[in-house]
Amino acid sequence: MKKKTNKQPLVSIIMNCFNGETYLKESIESVLSQTYKNWELIFWDNKSKDKSADIFKSYNEKKLKYYYAPEHTNLYKARNEAIKKSNGDFIAFLDSDDFWEQDKLELQLELFKDLNVAVVYGNCFIINENLNTRNLYLKKKIPKGIILNSLLKKYHTGLVTLVIRKSYLDNQKSPFDDSFHIIGDFDLMIRMSAKYKFDCINKPIASWRVHGKNESLINKTMQINELKIWRNKMKDYPIIYNNKNFSYINVMIHNLEIVSLILKNNISEAKIQIQKMPHSLKKMKYIIALLLPHNFVKKFIRF
Repeated sequence: MKKKTNKQPLVSIIMNCFNGETYLKESIESVLSQTYKNWELIFWDNKSKDKSADIFKSYNEKKLKYYYAPEHTNLYKARNEAIKKSNGDFIAFLDSDDFWEQDKLELQLELFKDLNVAVVYGNCFIINENLNTRNLYLKKKIPKGIILNSLLKKYHTGLVTLVIRKSYLDNQKSPFDDSFHIIGDFDLMIRMSAKYKFDCINKPIASWRVHGKNESLINKTMQINELKIWRNKMKDYPIIYNNKNFSYINVMIHNLEIVSLILKNNISEAKIQIQKMPHSLKKMKYIIALLLPHNFVKKFIRF
């Protein structure tokens, strides 16, 4: 008779880093303090020039595995390369400036007892370093099941909260479209949500830190261009492209373009684009932003 085992499945935590020394220790400590113990941390150093490598290597823990990139690549190619080094049944993501609650993995792995669940995500806090604030990301109960309709209307599966069943990735070695630098996780989650079941933890299980060096905040023009490319690519995915909520992608792009115009202080064009919006609270916020001093808006506007 085969002996039963209670061994927990292995979770591979992907941590991509490029000059992330400022918050790295806090991120690593949040992994070490997890109540769920069967994990490995794959640290992909994308040719950092600061003390990130020294900080990571200072921990005497075999589950922390360091890899130095042979060349500096865009973010999602780096994520794909890190996944190739993973040995786990599940994949999680933690960037070097974010951190987890202690029970994150324990709560999420419990939901994977349903073998039809491909992804478990959760709520999180947004920590704004400029404003010195911590706010809840999602104010309402978050959806589960086949959530494509919800994600197209308002994307809400933050990368810092994700755990993915590795066997459900279409291409386990290169799950992310590495032509993207900003929207790779958005693309992957939309595609997976069209086919697979998602579950969720409604309480905050992680914190995403907003600061002056976040890639997605700096490269707004790149994000807009990538979304336009992605919109066209989805013609190859009729279940997504023909979804009734796909029109919300156009709204998202338009809103991002307005924000970009405001930040560039292109007020006349911003006014034209704002006038095209239907009456809404967001439209009012953009109008108010036009009236505020540009330096104030540039520092504090939230995307």
